[in-house]
Amino acid sequence: MYPPSPVMNREDRCQQPTENLLVIPPLPPVDLMYLASIAEQAGCEAKIADYSLGGDMEKDLAEFKPDYIVANVATPTFKSDMAALKKAKEIMPHSKIIVKGAVFLTYNTNAIYENQFLDYVIIGEAELTLKDILDNVPDNEISGLCYKSNMQGVKNKARKFNEDLDALPFPARHLVDNNLYRRPDNGKVQAVIKVSRGCPFHCFFCLATPVSGLKVRMRSVDNIIAEIKECIEKYNIKNFLFWSDIFDIDKNWTTALCRRIIDEKLNIVWSANTRADTISQEMADLMYKSGCRLMSIGVESGSQMILDNIGKRLKLDTIRRAVKILKKAKIKIYNYFVIGLPWETEETVEETVKFAIELDSDFISFYTATPLPGSRFYDYALKEKLFDTTTSYSEAYYYPVIRTHKLSKEKVFELHKQAVKRFYLRPGFILRTLFRLRSFTEFKNYFRAGLNLLLRK
Repeated sequence: MYPPSPVMNREDRCQQPTENLLVIPPLPPVDLMYLASIAEQAGCEAKIADYSLGGDMEKDLAEFKPDYIVANVATPTFKSDMAALKKAKEIMPHSKIIVKGAVFLTYNTNAIYENQFLDYVIIGEAELTLKDILDNVPDNEISGLCYKSNMQGVKNKARKFNEDLDALPFPARHLVDNNLYRRPDNGKVQAVIKVSRGCPFHCFFCLATPVSGLKVRMRSVDNIIAEIKECIEKYNIKNFLFWSDIFDIDKNWTTALCRRIIDEKLNIVWSANTRADTISQEMADLMYKSGCRLMSIGVESGSQMILDNIGKRLKLDTIRRAVKILKKAKIKIYNYFVIGLPWETEETVEETVKFAIELDSDFISFYTATPLPGSRFYDYALKEKLFDTTTSYSEAYYYPVIRTHKLSKEKVFELHKQAVKRFYLRPGFILRTLFRLRSFTEFKNYFRAGLNLLLRK
């Protein structure tokens, strides 16, 4: 389950509360779907509950009477997640409580000691560790596990990253209401397919590498195509987000996937992410032909100094080139920026806003810098004393978690809000967006997003 909380995307790399973030829809709990499939393979009956979208946890537990309760715990909701799991243990004292999440990369044995209702903490990739638990492998022999022994937390050796992602069962989509997870623009049901794991770049602020490793581990094209077909044939889903830490780093693999989608006439619409230095015109044209209609780029900043400090290994001109390529290919662009990194000043924020307006993408997110535990950013913020006594992750990516070397949290928040409005409330951008609308559903969704922007606190 995702414990009761505000609407959250709990993917370990991001952990985003979505209420205050524009164009960020609730995504299906693919991590839970994988774990449920593992449980079913082990002979268990499984249920999935995303309580951030509603439901009665206490009633469900009392009726289902689970032997195991597996929860994804996120940093922004850690306290409320622990309170919910404590209540779950009171309702079902004989259930084993298992938790997973990026927060446990650093907080594991202490989590067991300080929360005695927890039975197991999974550290790292969870599928094979859960399989070992359900197969009754002795606790002390399970890699990637922290467990309770004599009221203390015991941490086993780390589990190696799973090299054979094809061996995992497909996510258990039959256990969720897929209609709850729709694209924010046209309102159509969207499936998330995790096509690869790992990122070699290890950016300062990002958890992708700590969570999934430096090596990019790709599923085979055959395996991905089979999951796409299952989504089409069983669930009538034709809109996809190809989730990866970096989508098109292997040109041969990307080309093969796109050509298979075309050759098999799957007629799907999909989106993915790219780095600005991995895209080419030839690849962008092929992706469009195979159904790609949106690519997201982690731009992060319009300040070259900040890009250099976070180890992004990108030049602003390279980003300009990537945006030009995607526009020429008629692929919409979703750029991500981060405001409030440690070296941020009013001048660098201004550089970022001007750069965002210059790039003039179709969608944009200005996140406030959020140093999640496990990242290099978190270690730096601790060392430089950028946290304060009011630090809270409850509005992560929206309200700042830290100050910068030059700016207070309040100033970062003010600049963040101004940046969003300066980009989206440009008359030319509004007119262009209106002319592109193709249905009343799109109009309603864009209108709702615009209203939220005007009324946001």
